[in-house]
Formats: sequence, C-alpha cells, structure tokens
Amino acid sequence: MAETHDQLATLRKLASAALPTICDLTEAICLIPAPSYHEERRARFVAAQLRARGLTAEIDEIGNVVARRKGSGKAKSMLLAAHTDTVFPMSTELTVRRENGTMIGPAIGDNSLAVASLIELVTILDEAQIETPGDLLVVANVGEEGLGNLRGIRAVCDRFGDELGGVIAIEGHNVGRVTHGAVGSKRIRVTIEGPGGHSWGAFGQPSAIHELGLIVGDIARVAVPTEPKTTFNVGLIEGGVSVNTIAPRASAVIDMRSVDPGALARLASEVEAIIGRRQTDQISTSIEVLGERPAGWTPPSAEIVQTASAILRRLGIEPMLNASSTDANIPISRGIPAICIGLTRGSGAHRVDEMIEVAPIEQGVVQLGLLVAAFPVG
Repeated sequence: MAETHDQLATLRKLASAALPTICDLTEAICLIPAPSYHEERRARFVAAQLRARGLTAEIDEIGNVVARRKGSGKAKSMLLAAHTDTVFPMSTELTVRRENGTMIGPAIGDNSLAVASLIELVTILDEAQIETPGDLLVVANVGEEGLGNLRGIRAVCDRFGDELGGVIAIEGHNVGRVTHGAVGSKRIRVTIEGPGGHSWGAFGQPSAIHELGLIVGDIARVAVPTEPKTTFNVGLIEGGVSVNTIAPRASAVIDMRSVDPGALARLASEVEAIIGRRQTDQISTSIEVLGERPAGWTPPSAEIVQTASAILRRLGIEPMLNASSTDANIPISRGIPAICIGLTRGSGAHRVDEMIEVAPIEQGVVQLGLLVAAFPVG
C-alpha cells in the first residue's frame, strides 16, 4: 500500500508540474482547425509532439496518429484514444482566452485538452517510471464527431483488435464520469422527389415538401421506449425552389439512438416503413445511410469499470457511470473492455465559447496516470 501511496504522490507532483505545458499544448491544438475529414494539420502537430517525447509516431492513411510505448510484453495492449476532430468548419475563427482560471475557445475541451493530456502523459509516465505489463498504444484518432461516424477508432480497432485487452477513450469534459454504455445511432437522409410545377397552374400535383411534412408528422408520433432509452430527431430539412413553385425535391436528416441494439433496429425499421409508405407513381422516396454507431455495454462488474471507479473515489470524486456516444462504442461493440473518461469540468461543448476549468485538469491527469499504472485489461 505504501508503494501505491508513493505512486499517487509522484503522479500528483508530476501532473502539477506538467499543468502549464498541458494548457499551452491545449491552446496550440485548439488553434489548428480540424473539422471531421480535415484533421491533417492537427495530426502532424500531434505526431511531432509524440516524437519529441521519444515515441515513434506514424500517421495512417486516414489521419490517425499512432504511437506505441513498449511494456514488459506479459499482457495484452491497452489503447488510449483521444479524437482530434471538431464540429467547427474551417471558416470558424479560432481564438483562445484564459481568464479567471478557465480557458475558452472552440473545441477547447472537446477535444483539445484530451489530445494535449494524451501527449504529455507520455512524459509523466516516463518520469514516474511506470512500466505497463503490455504495450500502451497512444492514439489521436480522426472522425469521432458528427458524420465522422467513428471511422478513426474503427480503423484502429480493425488494425489492433486482436492484441487489445482494454480501451480508454479520453474526453476533456466531465471529470468523474465512467462511460461504459455505448449509445448506438443510425443517421439517414430521406429524399423525396416529385413532378414539381407552378403553384397556381399545376395545383393538385404532389409537392415533395408536403410529402416530407407528412413523413415527419408520422415519425413524431412513433412510440419509443423510455427503458431502454430510445430517441429520434429530425434535425435538418432542405428543399423547394421558390414560394410559388410546387417543390420537386425535399430532404431531411434523421438521427435515431438507443442504448439497446434491438430497440434501435426496431425504431429504424419503423421509420423506414413510414418513408416507404409515401412512395407513389408520382412521388419517389430514397434513404441514404449517413452513419451508424453500434450500441452495447461494458458490464459494470468489468475490471476496467471497477478500477476506474475505485481510482476516482481515491481522488475524492464520486464516479458517475453512464452511457453516451463516444469512441468507446466501437471496442465495446466488439467485446473489448472499454470506457470513456473525462479530465476536467467545463461548459458550452460544441459552442465557440466552450469553457474548461484549469485547476481540475491536474486531478484528471492523475486519474489517467493511475489507470495506466493499474493497466486494467479484463
């Protein structure tokens, strides 16, 4: 127990000393634009930082940064993953403000802080002389946000899946959470096409917008279970030509989610049936799948969940077990023990004035160091 106490004290000292570097790295990363599918510049920065810390870092064909910190070779590998992409388009003005113990900027916590902490953790582990029984894969991956569809972590799990004993996805926000449930989703674009025409002269011809409205109304009346939680949302609608034109085309983007794969499949089937029923000899309907994220759970009894919870309690933080849509979805769906954890408190995720608190970062990084030291892979 004395050794564990010494390790905690060492990690606290090193995390405290590293805090200014982590904040500087967070700002530098935040100022590099990285919308999903355009993470190249940020990947090059991360790879250079990992190489400066003694690791051989590569950038794969889709933009993931992958580095390996060798362990003793006695166990399976553990993967630490922090996504590099953001929800903000290239045109977004990127600035970072530091005030009153906070940092403010677009994607400062989601996920610039996590990427920065992942980088500096390599130095902390080395200085703490922490050797893991298996290799530690340090990955800054693409495609976690929006229609990125988890493509980065999918590729990493395709490549390394057989050697993985555990996965920890890292996010900047929500220190204290242990996300062991994967909220699955299916996102589709439904497109309606019709004959169009003049709103006066061709009155009576079917309108693509009217038909889409009827579809949306029917979807709004779909009954979904509260347990397992299952949801839907029509988030985007486009279509039409002018105020006096019967719309020849209209489309909507629909998001469906559940923590249960069966419930998600049933919802998707019902929505697709509603869309199909509007098909006539004058109206065509089509469905394009934009993204699918698998649902599932790492059991609360799993070692990785229990260890993460015990570490948080040791740090004086009551763990919050929850379900969300994160990079952990992919390993969870493949039967690999996986969780997602946070590093600090903050607000405004996905807003240009997103904020993180600086002081709790120290504990968040200590948490991460203790998790690696414990190396839960079962």
